[in-house]
Amino acid sequence: MSKLVKKMQMDALKATFKDTRDLVLLSMSGIKARDENQIRLQLRKKNIRLHTVKNSLAARVFKDLGIQGLDAHLNGPTTIAWGASSIADLSKAIDEWIQREKKIQPKIAVADGAVVPFEAAKKFPTRAQAIGEVLALVLGSARRVLGQVTGAGGRLAGVVQTLAERKEGEGGV
Repeated sequence: MSKLVKKMQMDALKATFKDTRDLVLLSMSGIKARDENQIRLQLRKKNIRLHTVKNSLAARVFKDLGIQGLDAHLNGPTTIAWGASSIADLSKAIDEWIQREKKIQPKIAVADGAVVPFEAAKKFPTRAQAIGEVLALVLGSARRVLGQVTGAGGRLAGVVQTLAERKEGEGGV
């Protein structure tokens, strides 16, 4: 392959993956073309794309994009899956196909630019779950503070009201 063709392919890969921080590397060797096409079509409905890459070019492109640690996993036929709203959604969708088609083998996952095992990526919270957990932590702390303020304030207000209701002759203030 000429240097010009390699450069064009690398530029195309850089353009494709420039904003991608979550992806899964797969081996899909041994799958019939018809079956692979069906997998691609079904995953596309979930906004997930598949792209088979030349390993040496992919290693250079991802290194240029700041994703380190993929070199050891870029061996043999490699297909990259990316898309979905989070690495968890992507990994779970890919895992559904791995369960159906045993010839698909996950190599590694990349979550927000960091290399993680595929099994760990499946257990990550989805984007919606992560946002919910953060909100729960923020609101939980705010509720506790509000409870402390209103609890002590409520007791103080009760004491003041009791004292105000007493008549002066009964030993009030």
